[in-house]
Amino acid sequence: MTNRFSKIKWTILAALAVGLGMVPVWGSEYAMLFFMLFCIYLALAQMWNLLAGYSGLISLGQQSFVGLGGYTVAVLSSYYGINIWIGVVLGGLASVLLALFMSLFIFRMKGVYFAIGTWIFAEALLVWFSNWPYVKYGSGLFIKPTNGLSMEAIYYAAFIVGAGSVALVYILLRSRLGLGLMAMRDDDQVSETLGVEVFRSKLYCFLISAFVTGVTAGIFYVFQIFIQPYKAFAIDWTVKLVFMVIIGGIGTIEGPILGAIIYVVLSQFLAEYFSVSMLILGGIAIVVILVAPKGIMGTLQEKLGFEILSPRRN
Repeated sequence: MTNRFSKIKWTILAALAVGLGMVPVWGSEYAMLFFMLFCIYLALAQMWNLLAGYSGLISLGQQSFVGLGGYTVAVLSSYYGINIWIGVVLGGLASVLLALFMSLFIFRMKGVYFAIGTWIFAEALLVWFSNWPYVKYGSGLFIKPTNGLSMEAIYYAAFIVGAGSVALVYILLRSRLGLGLMAMRDDDQVSETLGVEVFRSKLYCFLISAFVTGVTAGIFYVFQIFIQPYKAFAIDWTVKLVFMVIIGGIGTIEGPILGAIIYVVLSQFLAEYFSVSMLILGGIAIVVILVAPKGIMGTLQEKLGFEILSPRRN
């Protein structure tokens, strides 16, 4: 029965992935926009969940990598005429270098101090970019592709990072590094005595999250065409990610998937009420936390044992 259920599960997941990948073929322009945003937020939420949910690294500064990834694409395309997709990858690598620099300082901190440390870096980058003449201060930059880009091309790029982030987290958590991350999350001192290299595991996780976040942000701003520091480095990014992961289920692979769907649906409905949209989202998050403290998927796993993508190895 277990093998049969596993085959059915993977067949359904494969069908859903194929259907999502074929949206430009069967869907309208609005459907393509909707699922593109879903894939982008899914990738970002999976990376925050990898840090907070599986490694115990609660970051409030993911917008650092969002802004740097977006600005790397903008600068390389506008000033140097570099191919847009090369710029997206280089944005991810720039985010990795930033994460390496940040790790020299914030990895000396734990808990709430780590979270505040990441936020301080993001705020410093916001101030720097908004006062930097090279990127036109706070007025922002346009992204200028060397060749015309279609909506389909941007969608497929978003689909690759969205589906790839889920596959990456699933494979990573079932590896030796993933087991070490989860042990470190539960008790880093005990896990270190059992042979887990805590600093190296944290660093690898932080770098992976930074790279994927930077690449995903680059794709998002290729779609937006324009980037501005007060938006790119705003803490709103992290607030969105926390919302998606918390209501979906922190510490579960399925949680960010469900959370991203819920967030994109709500953001579309609340677009007309932008001034109070964050308050409404906050109220929804509070209700979910009271009813299901571990998020929707986390509560289902705890009470019913319902699990689709399990990090446990047989």
